[in-house]
Amino acid sequence: MKRAGLKTDSFLFPGRVSKSPHLGTRQYARIVDHWVEEIGLDPASYGTHSMRRTKASLIYRRTKNLRAVQLLLGHTKLESTVRYLGIEVDDALEIAEQTEV
Repeated sequence: MKRAGLKTDSFLFPGRVSKSPHLGTRQYARIVDHWVEEIGLDPASYGTHSMRRTKASLIYRRTKNLRAVQLLLGHTKLESTVRYLGIEVDDALEIAEQTEV
């Protein structure tokens, strides 16, 4: 499958070093830190982890699909996803029971 000139094995953010085909986690963190500083936000409040958490929270709020968020985050336990999102356990269990897998 090919979209927008990318192959399925292509990285969206290729690395600059020839030994690494993809952008490393430290380089990604430096880029995010630079963006945060550029727009005048507090670098202590924003980073790669807060972006990951925000994306997961938005997906959960829009879909209420706890299982999908669990899979996207790579959590093996549903309880970890519930804790990560900061939602109430009773709400999470009710939603999980309504979600067919």
